[in-house]
Amino acid sequence: MTRTIGILGSGQLGRMIALSAASLGMRAHIFAPDAATSPAGDVAYKTTTAAYDDEVALEAFAKSIDGVTSEFENVPSASLAILARHLPIVSPSIKALDTAQDRLSEKNMARSLGIATPDFWQIDSQSDLESALGHLNGKGVLKTRRDGYDGKGQMRVESGDDARAIYAEMGGKPLILESFVDFTCEASFLVARDGAGKICHFPAALNHHEAGILAHSTAPADLEDALITKGQEAVAAIASHLDLYGILAMESFIGTNGEIIFNEIAPRPHNSFHWSIEGLDCSQFEQLARIVGGLPMRTPSLRGGANSIWRMENLLGQHGPQIPTLQAQDDVSTHLYGKSEFRDGRKIGHITYQLFDSDDKSYKVV
Repeated sequence: MTRTIGILGSGQLGRMIALSAASLGMRAHIFAPDAATSPAGDVAYKTTTAAYDDEVALEAFAKSIDGVTSEFENVPSASLAILARHLPIVSPSIKALDTAQDRLSEKNMARSLGIATPDFWQIDSQSDLESALGHLNGKGVLKTRRDGYDGKGQMRVESGDDARAIYAEMGGKPLILESFVDFTCEASFLVARDGAGKICHFPAALNHHEAGILAHSTAPADLEDALITKGQEAVAAIASHLDLYGILAMESFIGTNGEIIFNEIAPRPHNSFHWSIEGLDCSQFEQLARIVGGLPMRTPSLRGGANSIWRMENLLGQHGPQIPTLQAQDDVSTHLYGKSEFRDGRKIGHITYQLFDSDDKSYKVV
């Protein structure tokens, strides 16, 4: 019998999960407020258009699927709790979703597990911000605790800045102030974990951001083996602590002293591992579809040989005119997300290609 996986969320990650599920002979059912007219809905077997807190719709959705995952972390955890009454596989886990939705919870969790973090302060009032700025002793980043992504909901600050003006500009929301990290590079680590607690690591990626948005990733990361091991141990500890069922990425900084410094987690497919579609024989999307669909995990192997290097570059709305040229290149794989509108700064797709020199600084998207 054909198995059906449910996906909460309707964006490009849901789309790529659905496509991978189809390649495994499974169907995808998308549940989202805009499911029928969305990037994921375009390629799905079935869609349900409903609010994430619509209990009646969630109950019906649960009866139509064999397992469920969320393509983004801001789905209410209460929705997963409703689905968990009926389904044996609920990914990523309520605990993982709750933690990933709050930057303060993430930092506290990492610190409790012995993973290095920047100095940080909980900000619930203007007076909290005044006190934290006094302790900052330099530069920092002030972030909303919830809902920010791709550089949104954050502001760079310094000791001595006007706390009153800054707090007002941030809208009085719960915030976290993080000290600025002096780092040599940014790296992300991805782990998969099934219901039995078995884990599987993906090769780490090196990342470069521009204006708070990931511009490109290169993998496997050109880092010392000891750093790779430490990063993998950290992300595995987080996955175990959160009872993860699925996949989880940890974004981190590599400090000038060679230390891995925690930034944040994403308990779902991650932009910095989109290269895995071409670069590995089991992509992050296939691995998640396998876990949610009740298939065994695979151990990903690098395509092109042990010394292969892969790069992923994001396509943003302003890159739209370049797409025909990229699609005509023999050495480039182009993925478009079916977005209805190309806006500057909006992710509309990505490309992947193989490098033959880890020091190659040329890029396909300009």
